[in-house]
Amino acid sequence: MAAPVPPAPPGGAQKNETVGLAGGPDPVFSRLPVRSARAKRPAVGQEEEATVAAAPEQKRARPTPAAPAPARPVGGGRAPLKPLSVAVAARPAPRKAASAVAVPRAGAPPPAAAPPRPKRAAWDLKGQVNDLREALGSCREKARGLDGENRLLREQVGTLQRDLQEREFQEKDLNHRLGTLSAELLACQEELAQRRREAEDLAAEKQRLEEEVERGGRALAEAEGKAQDLAARLEEREAQLKLAEETLQQHAARAAELQVQAAAQEQQLGQQEERLHGLEMERRRLHNLVQELKGNIRVFCRVRPVLPEEEERQKGLEHLHFPPQDNKMLVLSRPEESHVGRERRGDIRYDFSFDRVFPPSASQQEIFEEIALLVQSALDGYHVCIFAYGQTGSGKTYTMEGPDTLDPETRGMIPRAVQQVFRGARELTEKGWEYGFTASFLEIYNESLRDLLAGRPERGAELEIRRVSSTSEELHVPNLRCVPVTSEEEVLGLLQTAAANRSVARTALNDRSSRSHCVFQLRIRGSNPARDLHCASVLSLVDLAGSERLDKSLSRGERLRETQAINTSLSTLGLVIMALSNKEPYVPYRNSKLTYLLQNSLGGSAKMLMFVNISPLEENFAESLNSLRFASKVNECVVGTAHANRK
Repeated sequence: MAAPVPPAPPGGAQKNETVGLAGGPDPVFSRLPVRSARAKRPAVGQEEEATVAAAPEQKRARPTPAAPAPARPVGGGRAPLKPLSVAVAARPAPRKAASAVAVPRAGAPPPAAAPPRPKRAAWDLKGQVNDLREALGSCREKARGLDGENRLLREQVGTLQRDLQEREFQEKDLNHRLGTLSAELLACQEELAQRRREAEDLAAEKQRLEEEVERGGRALAEAEGKAQDLAARLEEREAQLKLAEETLQQHAARAAELQVQAAAQEQQLGQQEERLHGLEMERRRLHNLVQELKGNIRVFCRVRPVLPEEEERQKGLEHLHFPPQDNKMLVLSRPEESHVGRERRGDIRYDFSFDRVFPPSASQQEIFEEIALLVQSALDGYHVCIFAYGQTGSGKTYTMEGPDTLDPETRGMIPRAVQQVFRGARELTEKGWEYGFTASFLEIYNESLRDLLAGRPERGAELEIRRVSSTSEELHVPNLRCVPVTSEEEVLGLLQTAAANRSVARTALNDRSSRSHCVFQLRIRGSNPARDLHCASVLSLVDLAGSERLDKSLSRGERLRETQAINTSLSTLGLVIMALSNKEPYVPYRNSKLTYLLQNSLGGSAKMLMFVNISPLEENFAESLNSLRFASKVNECVVGTAHANRK
């Protein structure tokens, strides 16, 4: 049973709490203030008497306690929900507030007025004062009655407001319950529909399963028949399995034998690899020994063929003789004339011997076969320098680079050497070697370096030769474009770029004369990580500018300065080779940019080969004789033993 709620204090607000559907208190509502009934204004002459009479009585007036409010549930629980019809019917009727003081109802007849008293005389002041006091007391009594009625009405209003709030809370509760029940009803209807659909699906599934069971029965009968067949086949397979197990045991034994053999073969393979490495190192030693026996400075002579436009003024090659029994000899001859009568007294012979002499009929492939072993030394870690020397128009550029068409049959020494280097590197990869290549191409024009792989706008850039470090003898050219290459096709593209940028000009001796020394260098770095071996080398292939006589070339102006620079650098090259041959303490490398750049490829730790190219024309007899004499001096030089750059 719920405890009664204590009455609210007069003139104050009371918090009403009801238990909601969730079990917690509903929001608090404050009582609205109620205006007190406005007292009627007394008639003129009675206002003073009413005020005086009501004053002493107001102090004695006490508020009458209101009737107790209807009981409400207390605590965190909530009353059980009732059906909507029962909740509406059980709503309590509003209660009237009890009052201890009887208050006349509105509209009731006023009490009978006292009979009027006779008017006092003017002198009877004391009587007038008594009358006034009596009137004042009467007014006070009325005021107390009105005040009590006002309090009673306020309590009634408060009670009614509380009842109204309770009705509102109950209505909200009922509405909430109604919404909840409606939602539950809707959910139940949806669930019922879903159950109906599921029942229909289950019925269909049941029918399907029955059909499957029927089919399964038929399949089972068939399976039983197959099972009998399988049982027979299983027995057969078991017999085969038993036989296979026996065979497997035999194979396992054979596999064990093969593993033993494989281990032995692996050991033998390791020994073979060691032996192969030893043979490779021995091959390199013997290869280097053969090259040293042939000479670390070797000279080949090549006579170019007569061009079609030269056949009219050249009637054979009577001044050139190639002894058939010796491919290392070349003989120049010319008739000797008398100074008096200009009588012919016989031929003057000039015999020259080189490491190899190639007549005009020799092909590019035949010539390269003679230098292939020398190119192989570059992969073994030796600096190798191959250059072509001779007068202008003697075929140096054709020998080194070949024609512009890059025909495989007419390729020069540079494309063929690069092709062999890459092919040799691929073969050595199977032996554990790894190689990296970097290519550069420059020209020395009037004693200044130009990068042939850079664009023409950059050709004026100044390049200088520097040492790699103060403790190293290795030289390099800062700002020179060095291109990493991985195939001969990439190098051929660089050769075409360089050929387009090279300095050439027309002279009296050659329509397209090279006016600079062209130096192609391929830097090779190899390593064998398994054996911790490293090697580094430089393959230098040089197409020297052609030597000229000023009286025949008729050079003037810029061509004259070019000719002087070319002849000076070629003379310095001869002096360097002679100094190396004579073991002189000072070698004039720095007298020319050409010899300074090739310093590491000309010394005793490198291998060098010179092509001396001569013209077949008899009119160039004097220039050919000078070139052959210079080549003979170089061929007679003997430098120290070359050393490989290996670690």
